[in-house]
Amino acid sequence: MAIPKIKHYIGGEWIEGGGDGEVLHNAITGAPVAAHTIEGIDFKVAYDHARSVGNPALRKMTFQERGLMLKALAFHLLEKKEIFYDSSKATGATRIDSWIDIEGGIGNIFSNASLRRQFPDLPYHVDGETVGLSKGGTFVGHHIMVPKEGVAIHINAFNFPIWGMLEKAAVNWLAGVPCIIKPAEQTCYLTEVMVKEIIDSGILPEGSLQLVAGYGNGILDHVDSQDVVTFTGSFETGKKLKTLPQIIENSVPFNLEADSLNCAVLGEDATPGTPEFDLFIKEVRKEITVKCGQKCTAVRRIIVPEKLTEDVQIALGKALAQTTIGDPDVEGVRMGALAGKEQLEEVTKRVADLAKTSEMVYGTLDKVDITGADWDKGAFISPILFLNQKPLKTEEVHEIEAFGPISTILPYKNMDEAIEISKKGKGSLCSSITTADDKLATEYVVGAASHHGRILVLNENCAKESTGHGSPMPMLTHGGPGRAGGGEEMGGKRGVMHYMQRTAIQGSPTTLTEITQQYQYGGEYKDPGQHMFSKYFEEIEIGDTVITAKRTVTESDIVNFSNVSWDHFYAHTDETSLEGTTFERRVAHGYFILSAAAGLFVQAKKGPVLLNYGLEECRFTKPVYPGMTIGVRLTAKEKVDQEKKDDIAKGIVKFLVDVYDETDETVAIATILTMIKKKDQS
Repeated sequence: MAIPKIKHYIGGEWIEGGGDGEVLHNAITGAPVAAHTIEGIDFKVAYDHARSVGNPALRKMTFQERGLMLKALAFHLLEKKEIFYDSSKATGATRIDSWIDIEGGIGNIFSNASLRRQFPDLPYHVDGETVGLSKGGTFVGHHIMVPKEGVAIHINAFNFPIWGMLEKAAVNWLAGVPCIIKPAEQTCYLTEVMVKEIIDSGILPEGSLQLVAGYGNGILDHVDSQDVVTFTGSFETGKKLKTLPQIIENSVPFNLEADSLNCAVLGEDATPGTPEFDLFIKEVRKEITVKCGQKCTAVRRIIVPEKLTEDVQIALGKALAQTTIGDPDVEGVRMGALAGKEQLEEVTKRVADLAKTSEMVYGTLDKVDITGADWDKGAFISPILFLNQKPLKTEEVHEIEAFGPISTILPYKNMDEAIEISKKGKGSLCSSITTADDKLATEYVVGAASHHGRILVLNENCAKESTGHGSPMPMLTHGGPGRAGGGEEMGGKRGVMHYMQRTAIQGSPTTLTEITQQYQYGGEYKDPGQHMFSKYFEEIEIGDTVITAKRTVTESDIVNFSNVSWDHFYAHTDETSLEGTTFERRVAHGYFILSAAAGLFVQAKKGPVLLNYGLEECRFTKPVYPGMTIGVRLTAKEKVDQEKKDDIAKGIVKFLVDVYDETDETVAIATILTMIKKKDQS
């Protein structure tokens, strides 16, 4: 029976490579799964298709449209998840392992979809605040960020064939950039299944996603300055790719995430019998056994107080002994196999290297009992625990990574020494400290942060909802310094920026208002023709301005507002206490000024305005005393589209509220968010 070949999706077509290819085997049974080959595959076709078809289509979409596209895709993939779970078994993964990969990846798409609310309803992003560049205010600067006109090339590791793809692709899609996925060959058959479902859904524009399954020799030959490359894998391979001539000559952004010797630290207060000690043992055991230890964030070094070394060793040994190894399809199995025989051979070598300077205190490289499978056919391995009594004098434990269920206990004398040991890993993706003592936590975090991309502080207060040591979150940065690659992935809104070009723009406030579609202070006002609260969302233009009637503030206003609000701060109520302050006499409450401004600009009758949604950037810039007269310039500053919910189509309009006095000087300024109905309810 012929072994099926894994197909590539390039140029809008599913194609096979030539020749017989290299066979991939089921990690549990050893049976052939599929063959991969890139013989005859033209990578240039993928680049041309992404740049000429995918990129223009995504660039034309607004952030809101891209975000809703991601949301639809996430729901679609969630409905199809059992297809992925079924294929994932061949990688040696248990249901929990696959859940991290599959539903963790889909969850990442959901998170990035929600990020659309932090971006404008435009194809590009307006970044930061306006910068005044002239005394008279007629020349200002700003920054915009536009999608790069190239393609993201993602070269991924074997351990997360779905999550590794989706956590990167979701970000570049939201930014408006297409991608070419190159999964690691060991598990690329699972990535192929996922890509096929995405393509068949028709949710993404053509050219947004292409797949190269198998070896990627030459895949970076066609990169240029508008492309972005990400790599997850060994530091040595990443370094070779990052220093390719075409990467350097074209100044191609290259994000490197390498495997790292992550550490978990036990606080001196977390002694046996405390909730924190039990949490530590549970967390470390999980990090050793989940995905059979094949996680870039897994705990490789267990840093514990000297006095608790034996307690930790015994407790961890008991916990690991409860781990049933075997076929993940069999009830009760908690750890499957490594990704394949090649991986088993590699891990075995690394264990032998570690054994030269550390004592093996739990586990074995020999055959152990497994459930529902044949040890000789699968890529099985026992969890292994080492002990190294001289962590500051031994280098191997801080340099050699066995990418499997392998970890080493390292004793420390005090927190300074624990921090020093953690840094000997020369940079990691993540670290954790388990302690109920916030002072200890602070000491460790501040002392170790320079060498770690993420630090989890675990204790009883957060344990119930904590996502754990090894779980990167899409809204936070994933990456680390030094050995970990010095890269940065995800990070919420910050991550999207990696696929965009930040450009400074300069000009008059009126011109920059048109470019940014955000009103720039000092720009020309537009006559709305009628009060803006009488207009529907679509009818309001950025720069529309209403100049209100004026109102004189009285002492009675201040007294009455104090009584209504219960705000009896001395500056509003006691003129005898103003000596040594910045106030000349009794001053009006800032919130009264804002309330009075609302009274001036609000149109009372029913119209398209549904409600006041919130307040941003409120500042009181000049005291208002009794007898002063205020007026308001209400300007449409920005419009944000919204999804249709509750059968009402609507959007948010941000209005600039500029409150000024009789000298035309601003006394208060704020941005209010107003929910306004759309004229087109479809």
